[in-house]
Amino acid sequence: MQTQLGNGHTVDNQSVVDGNRRNLLKMTGVGIAAMSLGSLADTPAFAQSSGVWDKVFPKSETVDHQKVSFTNRYGITLAGDLYSPKGRSGERLAAIAVGGPFGAVKEQSSGLYAQTMAERGFVTLAFDPSYTGESGGEPRNIASPDINTEDFSAVVDFLGLSPSVDRERIGIIGVCGWGGMALNAVAVDKRVKAVVASTMYDMTRLMSRGYNDSVTLEQRTQTLEQLSQQRWQDAEKGTTAYGPPSNVLKGGEAQFLVDYHDYYMTPRGYHKRAVNSGNSWAQTTPLSFMNMPILTYIAEISPRPVLLIHGEKAHSRYFSETAYAAAAEPKELVIIPGASHTDLYDKVDVIPFDKLQSFFEQHLTA
Repeated sequence: MQTQLGNGHTVDNQSVVDGNRRNLLKMTGVGIAAMSLGSLADTPAFAQSSGVWDKVFPKSETVDHQKVSFTNRYGITLAGDLYSPKGRSGERLAAIAVGGPFGAVKEQSSGLYAQTMAERGFVTLAFDPSYTGESGGEPRNIASPDINTEDFSAVVDFLGLSPSVDRERIGIIGVCGWGGMALNAVAVDKRVKAVVASTMYDMTRLMSRGYNDSVTLEQRTQTLEQLSQQRWQDAEKGTTAYGPPSNVLKGGEAQFLVDYHDYYMTPRGYHKRAVNSGNSWAQTTPLSFMNMPILTYIAEISPRPVLLIHGEKAHSRYFSETAYAAAAEPKELVIIPGASHTDLYDKVDVIPFDKLQSFFEQHLTA
């Protein structure tokens, strides 16, 4: 289908991304992790809540906010921010779990999405994934396609047990790398009634194939050899090795890396607990991602609806286009004219919140 958005723009949802994307850097293995995900020199301690507003976005006066914690199926304690509309009556409301971007924390983009959707009448929960931010898990700053998919379902558990939530009306929003996790979670978790993936990355595809699937078998094999040897080093030392600081520019980087820096390393989006804000992933993080394609079964989300949102000029646009082609109806791909990948992190005049609201109002019905 075609989607028309503002100023008379009409975009063919199945069009091919322009040739600029083909000129992006080719990456393999740890290089993928360091450049596309971000990385850290010092691992953070498990932070404790202080009660102080520590988000990178202003606090809404029309929303109640509460720190919460809960446990996922693997016994890891997750930390979240629960947002609810102020002045609500006693009826149970529709709810939305919000996660992402990959390497971010709930005080950044996911929290903004969650608070904004709470302003529009939903109970929402933004959370830190396992091993990151204020959530539990040791060692720090490691990711897993399985455990991180489970994190979304654990949020659904929590929301569904809340007295303010109608458990038959729960949806999910995943941003960036968590867009792929969201689709993966909803494919298997039939309790979720609708899903949105905004400015989506498929992290398993990226880490195993590189940007634009440019990694050769020889390069992939070499990367796996290096990561396997790193496991020996970690085992011998009894400690986890971490990569270089993330999103530190040295000059000559591709524009999308400059965009990441402009979000994660400036007052616009910097947060000390975020992996991508000058911190680092464990070097062996790519291993499980390189062997597990998470979007294999997204057609099984149907007949529940899928909404994919991406920027017209985003280097990552092909991830959403591929996911759209693989998904079954009902599905929709909305392309935002002129928008880059990170514009959909926090630019409230670019993120189509009216569309998000109407989508969930339509599909999270009693």
